[in-house]
Amino acid sequence: MIRLNKKNLLSVCVISLISSLALSQDYDILIKGGQLIDAKNNINSIMDIAIVDGKIAQISTNISKDRAKKTIDASGLLVSSGLLDIHGHNFFGTQPKAYLSNSFSSLPPDGFTFRSGVTTIVDVGGAGWKNFETFKEQTIDRSKTRVLSFLNIIGSGMKGGAIEQNITDMDPIATANKAKQYPGIIVGVKLAHYSGPFWEPTDLAVRAGTLANIPVMIDFGGSEPELNMKTLLMEKLRPGDIFTHCYAHIKGRTALVDEHGKVRPYVFEAQNKGVIFDVGHGGGSFIFSQAIPATQQGFWPNSISTDLHTGSMNGGMKDLTNIMSKFLNMGMPVNKILESVTWNPAQYIKRTDLGHLSVGAVADVTLLKLVEGDFGFVDTKGLRMSGSQKIICELTIRKGAIVWDLNGISSTLWNE
Repeated sequence: MIRLNKKNLLSVCVISLISSLALSQDYDILIKGGQLIDAKNNINSIMDIAIVDGKIAQISTNISKDRAKKTIDASGLLVSSGLLDIHGHNFFGTQPKAYLSNSFSSLPPDGFTFRSGVTTIVDVGGAGWKNFETFKEQTIDRSKTRVLSFLNIIGSGMKGGAIEQNITDMDPIATANKAKQYPGIIVGVKLAHYSGPFWEPTDLAVRAGTLANIPVMIDFGGSEPELNMKTLLMEKLRPGDIFTHCYAHIKGRTALVDEHGKVRPYVFEAQNKGVIFDVGHGGGSFIFSQAIPATQQGFWPNSISTDLHTGSMNGGMKDLTNIMSKFLNMGMPVNKILESVTWNPAQYIKRTDLGHLSVGAVADVTLLKLVEGDFGFVDTKGLRMSGSQKIICELTIRKGAIVWDLNGISSTLWNE
C-alpha cells in the first residue's frame, strides 16, 4: 500500500490538473477577436477561429482560450483566408537567356509570398508542356507556398523574344494533355508577349483551355499592326477567361480608358459577359491614368495580382498588400479587395477548396492591419498617388503553421 504525504499529494493534484487542462486543449491555434471577412460564407464580423491538425476546426463568436494551446489576439486586425495571387512568376533557375522559364528573372516563392499574406501563388506561363516536370520538381514540390501553374501555350515556356513568337511550338493538344495529367495543379493556359498580327495564337490557347476545361489568361498587347481589343474581349475570350494587365497602356494595345478618360463601353460588356479582368501589376503594366478614371467610373478588377518577378518587386509593385492598398485609396471597399485576392481567384482557377475559412477547410489564414498615415504609391511610369491608408500583413498561417509574424503577436514575451 502506497501512503501519500502532503507534499506527494500536492504533486499528484498538480499533475492531474495539468493533464486535465491538456486534455481540454482541443485546438492548436485560436485566433481571437479579429474582424473575419469571408466572401464565400458572407461573413464580415468579429469572430474567433480555431485550428487543429492544419484545418479550420471551429468558427464562433466566443471560443474559450483555455481550449487552445496557443492563442493569438487579433483585436483590431482583419482576418482572411490566405491570399491567392493569381499572377506570379516562380519558375526560377539558372538557364541563361531564358527569361521567366527556369531562369534568373523568376523568384523562389517562399521568400516573397508569406510576408505579404500570400499562401497560394499561380505561376502564369513560366513552363510549357515540355518543361513542366522540371518546374514541378524544382519549385512546386519544394515550396511551402502552394504553387500552381498556368501552362504556357508555347511548349518550351516563357523564354522571351523570338521563342514566344513561334506559332509552330503552340500545341493545344499536348498542352491540354499535360494539364489533364496534373488536375488542380495546372489550372489554366497562358498566352503572352505575342507581337504578330494574327489571331492564331489566341485561338490555339483557347482551344487548349477548352480541351482541358480550364481558363485561359491573355497578356495582350504589342502587336504590329494592332489587334483589336474589342474582338479579343467580345469574340475570342470565353466567360471565365482572364484578361490580365487590365490597367496597362502598352504600345500596340488599345487601353480600357480612351483618350477622353472614358471606359470603353465594350469593356463593361465583356466583364458582364464573364471575362475576368486581372490587375497583373508587374513592372510595366499598371498606370494611374488608366486605373483611377476606370475605378471612378465603376470599373473594378475581378482579381488583384502582382505579376511578381525581379523586374517588379522593387518598383511600384512591391507586393500584393501594396497593390491592395492602392485600390483601398482609390475607394475600393475592404471586403471587395479581400474577395479579389481570395474567393474570386479561387473560383476562376476552379480551386474552390481555397479562398475561404469554412470549417474543414485548410487552415491558410492571413491577419492584416489597416494603418492610417501619410503614404505614397507609385505606378509603373514612376508617378505617385498619395494615400491615407495602408494594408500591412501582420501574420500568415499556412496549413496550420505560422510562417510569418511581423511583430511577434503569436509569441510570448521573453521575460515572462
